[in-house]
Amino acid sequence: MIKIPVIYTGKANLPDHATALSAGMDLRANIFSSIILQPLDRKIIPTGLSIALPQGYEAQVRPRSGLAAKYGVTVLNSPGTIDADYRGDIGVILVNLSQDPFTILPEDRIAQLVVAQYSQVKWEPVEFLPDSERGAGGFGSTGKK
Repeated sequence: MIKIPVIYTGKANLPDHATALSAGMDLRANIFSSIILQPLDRKIIPTGLSIALPQGYEAQVRPRSGLAAKYGVTVLNSPGTIDADYRGDIGVILVNLSQDPFTILPEDRIAQLVVAQYSQVKWEPVEFLPDSERGAGGFGSTGKK
């Protein structure tokens, strides 16, 4: 388990893992009054959460499945990446893909945050790539079933 320095200005508790095996933590809307997302509307919703991730880590902002399935509301740039050197408020770009307005209330759970390790790469230009079983097949080339 890693420790991450955090500044949190929200009224609810800090985001936390709901169960021992949860990958994500719910992010809440840090707003003072309700926000209405009209159909196909998008807005950046502040969370009140600012973090200092260690080198080699990122935070991924992901949709909440319940909002997507029940209301058609999702994170537009999913997953949104929070880089280790970003220190501002984590904002969530929500979009309403339904035909009905959707109301966001203060402290509503609006997205999930997953902290993950990553690797940086150095490109090595070559003339040919090594063969593989799959080759260049993509976009469903392995079949539907």
